[in-house]
Amino acid sequence: MGKIVVLDEKTRLKIAAGEVVQNPASVVKELVENSIDAHSSKIVINIQKGGKRFIEIIDDGDGISPDDTKLLFQRYSTSKISEISDMDNLHTLGFRGEALASIAAVSQVELITKQEEGEIGIRVVAKENQIEKIEPAERAKGTTVRVQNLFFNVPARLKFLKTSTTEFQSILEVITNYSLCYDSIHFLLTHEGEQILRRSPISWIKSSMYMARKSPKI
Repeated sequence: MGKIVVLDEKTRLKIAAGEVVQNPASVVKELVENSIDAHSSKIVINIQKGGKRFIEIIDDGDGISPDDTKLLFQRYSTSKISEISDMDNLHTLGFRGEALASIAAVSQVELITKQEEGEIGIRVVAKENQIEKIEPAERAKGTTVRVQNLFFNVPARLKFLKTSTTEFQSILEVITNYSLCYDSIHFLLTHEGEQILRRSPISWIKSSMYMARKSPKI
């Protein structure tokens, strides 16, 4: 009897997710890049337990059309390219359309979004890459993404995550780098409710960056 089998879709998604989502910092990186691409002027990042328990990214960007919400967690669904020739003229940080699909394959995701011209926002809840709920929601223009219990369904990946302190330090490095590169955007990073980094266009003009002196609570 042959030994080769074709993996089922759920298993393939989890394996593919591992190529994009390696740790909490990679989740933060992908979501912050989406916020930057959405022309956000302010991005708030709230973290718990080094990102292993909870990651929240809040922006005031363009928001997502209600017509697009059903495609959010499908692999290779993207608004940034439509054909291979578009690769020659990219002006965005992400374009593969794998970020949200990969994150949702290995966590529980809630997304709330609203465009400026929309009368009301949309809330989408997904788990293991399956949309469980789409409903109206109150929100100002922009997008909020909440990621909970990263790798809850992939124990082998969860086992290899580092301590909450180490994972948070990786997140802090990611946000620090982006705040330096995008000096017109206001960045705010908290951990366990404590403000760790605040970077605004005004502080850049003054050539100063605020960081909390206290060590982050873990």
